[in-house]
Amino acid sequence: MIVRPRPNLFELFFIIKGSIVLRIMPLLAFVAILSAAVVSIYTFRPDWLPKFDGGPFALLGITLSIFLAFRNNACYERWWEARKIWGEFVLTCRNLSRLSVVLDAQQGEASPVRKSLLQYCIAYAHALLMQLRPASSRHVLEAMLPEKLLQAVNASRNPPEMILRAMQALLVNAFREAKIDVIQFQMLDEQLQKLAQAQASCERIQNTPIPFGYTLLLHRTAYTFCFLLPFCFANTLGWATPFITALAAYTLFGLDALGNELEEPFSLGANALPINALTDVIEIDLREALGEKEVPPLPTPREFVLM
Repeated sequence: MIVRPRPNLFELFFIIKGSIVLRIMPLLAFVAILSAAVVSIYTFRPDWLPKFDGGPFALLGITLSIFLAFRNNACYERWWEARKIWGEFVLTCRNLSRLSVVLDAQQGEASPVRKSLLQYCIAYAHALLMQLRPASSRHVLEAMLPEKLLQAVNASRNPPEMILRAMQALLVNAFREAKIDVIQFQMLDEQLQKLAQAQASCERIQNTPIPFGYTLLLHRTAYTFCFLLPFCFANTLGWATPFITALAAYTLFGLDALGNELEEPFSLGANALPINALTDVIEIDLREALGEKEVPPLPTPREFVLM
């Protein structure tokens, strides 16, 4: 996610980091070169190309803009829903750390059961992160899980679920040993259910993209419109056509590319959600809840991007 101050009027035209322009620059260059070629033909060999009426192109442009707006709204809804899910996920982990105090035999000293529960919760957050972003590091799992459970997690096709079962087993054993009563067990178990719900919601977003036919139709229409645009305006705008068509292409291709990034909120794109940072926040909060003094630093943006 891009985190930077709002640019002033001068910076607005020169910001590259976080802009979509680098991704679409080859397309913009192609449209500008095509426009220059078409203008040259109209200027030096006007009999080679027929003259086009701009009316149908204007109507198609309006339709395409509305279509792009609907798609980008759908992509942003996916992005925002994913952000709300992770916000609830962070809250659930914090609630679990507070409610698990009932497992402590003495105030201010974490019992082995509570320590294991919160360490498993940290491992669960990192396992979910690795499921959404496979390139993420596994060293936290090795530090937080016992060897037997770690082997089971590594062998599982659903590591977060395996860790959640281990957390459930800790609570069941604590209840059977009368360390917590039925009300306390239900309150803690409710938090585990919310953790499972967060995982299922993330999987739903990750595994259910916007229908391919919908995206394909938009791509074809946008590309066709931008590549035909020079033929429409070369006759009237002359040598201003490359600039005007490149500006129109920047708007359409830029919105299209931005929609692609928002559609995948768990990707590694600059506009993706900072789930690495949120996972680190969970780890910091839970380790502090266990009384640890040496915890990782709070995540900060690198070159205005928070991952």
